[in-house]
Amino acid sequence: MDPSALSTRLDSTITEIDFSGVVQIAQGGHVLYERVRGFAERAHRVPNTRDTEFALASGTKSFTALAVMSLVADGVLGLDERVQGFLGVAGELVDPAVTVRHLLAHTSGMGDYLDEDQIEDIEDHTLEVPVLRLASPADFLPMLRARSTMKFSPGSRFKYCNSGYVVLALLIEAVSGRSYYEVVEDRVFAPSGMLATAFPRLDALPGSAASGYLPQRGWRLNHLHLPVRGGGDGGAYSSVDDIARFWTALLDGRVVPSEWVAEMIRPQSTRPPNTRAYGLGFWLAPARDAIHMEGNDPGISFRSSFEPATGLLYTVISNTTSGAWPIVRAIEATLAELP
Repeated sequence: MDPSALSTRLDSTITEIDFSGVVQIAQGGHVLYERVRGFAERAHRVPNTRDTEFALASGTKSFTALAVMSLVADGVLGLDERVQGFLGVAGELVDPAVTVRHLLAHTSGMGDYLDEDQIEDIEDHTLEVPVLRLASPADFLPMLRARSTMKFSPGSRFKYCNSGYVVLALLIEAVSGRSYYEVVEDRVFAPSGMLATAFPRLDALPGSAASGYLPQRGWRLNHLHLPVRGGGDGGAYSSVDDIARFWTALLDGRVVPSEWVAEMIRPQSTRPPNTRAYGLGFWLAPARDAIHMEGNDPGISFRSSFEPATGLLYTVISNTTSGAWPIVRAIEATLAELP
């Protein structure tokens, strides 16, 4: 990769879109390109920095999946074990045939409280209950019950499902006897050395975290659009350096043993040729044999992509609704031009 050509293309895009967030591209631990721009808090013009913690939205699903897989590796759960019996009253949400694998791979067939195919304008979308009431996985149950009708037979096809990852958080709590947040912190963040990654409440963000903004709504804050604390399908905050630490720890087998990592990054459902597939908690890009974490919510856009064969890693995190995507497209276009 030619760093100068990449810098020219990305610098132009960053300026053109008035990007707010952080971009980092590295290979083999050597940073090839890094830019930090915009404001973590606009009213008082607090700048973003390399150490700023940004919301990851659905990037959190990878952490949830790894917490589940660590329990599988310990023999607490079976990957192809049916989950209904573990869930108590929440068991009514899933078909008796639904397994841990189905939930991880988005092949459960269960309805989704946040069906992204039905959302026309992400910045205009609001949840059906006051967001202040959503502070733990169990708090999501009323919304999940309202959308609990099965859409297809478990395992028959892929359909991205936020509800499935809330159910996984409930499963983690049921089999561990601990809170979802504690389990993820102990089993994923700690072994990865992710000291700047956590699940803060949206109404009590630390000074080191970036607030999320809605550019199409006059730069309003995103606090009225999201749960006050994520429930398994979102809610984690992290820094660009912690994300780099995460990938290293994951591929080194420090979070779960390498054989389970291999299963997580294996395609779990058939997808059209030349499109992304899905493993267990990760998107998979076959064109460059890359693994993606990705998230998008009002005031949040995020992708981190790692190529195990080449060691190439890029991370783009923005505290605006769509700020990451023009940068991601520019990076992907540059990668596509490589021999």
